[in-house]
Amino acid sequence: MPLSGTQEIRSDAVKAYPRIGCFIDGEWIFDRPACRQAVNPSDESALGPVPGATADDLARALEAAGRGFQTWRDTPPQMRAELLLRTTALLRDRAEAIARVITLEQGKPLADALGEVERASTFLEWDAAQCLRTYGTIVPAEPQMQSLVMRQPIGPVAAFTPWNVPISSPSRKISASLAAGCSVVLKAAEETPGTACAFVQCFVDAGLPPGVLNLVFGDPAQISSTLIASPVIRMITLTGSVQVGKQLTQLAALAMKPVLMELGGHAPVLVGAHVEVANVARLAAASKMRMAGQICASPTRFIVHETVYEDFVSAFAEAASEVRVGDGFEPGVQMGPVANERRLAALEALVGDAKDLGGRVAAGGHRIGERGYFFAPTIIADVPLNAKAMNEEPFGPLALCVPMRELGEGIALANGLSLGLAAFAFTNSLHDAELISREVECGVLSINHFGAPGAETPFGGVKESGMGREGGEGSLDSYTITKTVLQRTVRV
Repeated sequence: MPLSGTQEIRSDAVKAYPRIGCFIDGEWIFDRPACRQAVNPSDESALGPVPGATADDLARALEAAGRGFQTWRDTPPQMRAELLLRTTALLRDRAEAIARVITLEQGKPLADALGEVERASTFLEWDAAQCLRTYGTIVPAEPQMQSLVMRQPIGPVAAFTPWNVPISSPSRKISASLAAGCSVVLKAAEETPGTACAFVQCFVDAGLPPGVLNLVFGDPAQISSTLIASPVIRMITLTGSVQVGKQLTQLAALAMKPVLMELGGHAPVLVGAHVEVANVARLAAASKMRMAGQICASPTRFIVHETVYEDFVSAFAEAASEVRVGDGFEPGVQMGPVANERRLAALEALVGDAKDLGGRVAAGGHRIGERGYFFAPTIIADVPLNAKAMNEEPFGPLALCVPMRELGEGIALANGLSLGLAAFAFTNSLHDAELISREVECGVLSINHFGAPGAETPFGGVKESGMGREGGEGSLDSYTITKTVLQRTVRV
């Protein structure tokens, strides 16, 4: 029986799946014991072994990063920018192939994977320009004294990136590091290793010198403790969970090293009394179920004015129920699987707890099928504030709805957690929009849409959602140091 078009695309993607290896000092290393198998979450099939870096490999990667930094920091900014732009061109040329790798090992629809590749490209472009704008200053001083403030690369960077955005997160960190003149040891996610390998290959083919970018997989605790403790590494950056962020920050503090942490969220959505309910509900369903809700800025806690609450819940549940769930290679699929069996179990537990406490399941609430990690788009209304889902980031296609009597109550609910990454609001009142902008505790606030910051604007959280910012005019700040030089202009 001949294969369908979708089956052929999937089969071609499997055949073209890259061989997974660590990349150290300009060399791919494949012959190491596997630390795990990469798995397709849509059908649970094995994609290939992921070799784990040994202690000797990590030592070699650190030594290479130290040498690479000596070379790269002295490379003129214009040449660094040209390298990033050549990499961008290669990334766009290979977008279709890389997107298929993302869909194969992460599960998101192919269109979303293509969008992520393009987003990664914009980070490279932005930082290529930023490395030409890393200006110093001359400070007015007394006669025969020159006061210079210089910006210099901080040194080799240890970067840790997640499985949910397997190319855009590495892109943010690698592009900023390289633009600033730093070398990098990247510890990418073992769940999505093929994407990381394909991305690193773009830099290699663009002509990046050996040692400037190194890639390792393996035991997360061993790698993080080894890299952070090494005197070679001067800065640590992570996109990940709050728990892991705290652990790495503690390790960094012991060595007095700065960190850039983009951690978890539990984004509130304030919905005002006079909005077009059906329109907001449709937008909410599309945004909540994007990437199966497995993104730190995913809208989750919907705090809705009581006068439109029931209409919103009904429209939201209807729109969520119409989201097409399936293999990301299937035409028309809008939401793929969650990452693994653990996420399925966690979502089932959160739904069960909310129901036991009086929550009302308006849509979904269950696994789909018996093969592949698919969970139905789920809306739970009237969720008690003590429900686990209201206090723990669900990281899945689960949305929670609660009513508010007035905006002040809604803002208090929005600010009620120790997290503060993204927040959203829908209102036709300029007064309310200004109040929300001023009082909601978050790093990014989107009003009347569910958009996210691009390369040109900063992204990051407050409270336990992290420290520091990625992107925007300060995208290189975390990767540079400020040096003050005071020089007398007299003979000695």
